[in-house]
Amino acid sequence: MSENIAFIGVGNMGNPMACNLKNAGKKVKVFDVSKEMIDKAYENNLDVEKDFGKLINSETSVVITMLPEGKHSKEVYLKENGVLDKVSKNCLLIDCSTIDIDTSKEIGKKANEKGIKMIDAPVSGGVMGAQKATLNIMVGGSNDAFNQALPILKLMGKNIYHAGEIGSGNGAKICNNMSLGITMIAASESLMLARRLNIDIKKVHEIMKNASGNSWPISVYPPLPGLIEGTPSNNKYKPGFSAGMMNKDLKLANECAKNANASTPLGKLASWINSVSIIADKGATSDGLRTIVQPDAIAGITFKQV
Repeated sequence: MSENIAFIGVGNMGNPMACNLKNAGKKVKVFDVSKEMIDKAYENNLDVEKDFGKLINSETSVVITMLPEGKHSKEVYLKENGVLDKVSKNCLLIDCSTIDIDTSKEIGKKANEKGIKMIDAPVSGGVMGAQKATLNIMVGGSNDAFNQALPILKLMGKNIYHAGEIGSGNGAKICNNMSLGITMIAASESLMLARRLNIDIKKVHEIMKNASGNSWPISVYPPLPGLIEGTPSNNKYKPGFSAGMMNKDLKLANECAKNANASTPLGKLASWINSVSIIADKGATSDGLRTIVQPDAIAGITFKQV
């Protein structure tokens, strides 16, 4: 089947994901509100539609969204003349955004009421995973919707998991990113300790990769430069997963924990530390937790947890 795909949100992750679909022979048309992202889409020879009203038509068979927050997903899908007003009942909706579970369920319910199949399918693996089509994709939705989406998802990711009903994909992603937030801090502090002890960081990094201190930030996405080629930390932390986005995900995890009456003290502490790093870095423009691996940036500042 030859899909006509509308892809909304072509930022650091969405752009390479859309490129992989195009390179697989799919007809892809993209939209973004950011001029910078649109310029990058043009650079990658993607078919850009600047008018949202013209993006979706009767021939659109799949809509994929990759948006920053739940409020953006809600606006794109539920607003007047939004996605749900424009697509046909045969169109499949795939929201790859990492958003709160309630919003994911709300959008999914509205789609179901219109007889439209939808899944939430947030991704993990960073920009490198998006570029190489090796993302881990966590899916929530019906079995029918999952099976219909699977061939498309396989063009963007390597490991595809059906977590459960709509909203479960985001639930799984939030759990994953809470763990990532915690282990990124642990990796940053451990490597900085090695530096302060005047031990060769490359040697410590190699040891940790093969010992019990290993983690994804250590083996794949180290927070310090000079350890793994091709990572954001080796390119002035660009492009990458910003501290601001991590902060958003940790807050989502804390909200989920509160609603589920779950105790997550490390998750709460990670959220606070990440917030401190953003304050110290004045704008959350860095990848991951750069200020934690540059402790002088927060030297002399006293933070009080409230």
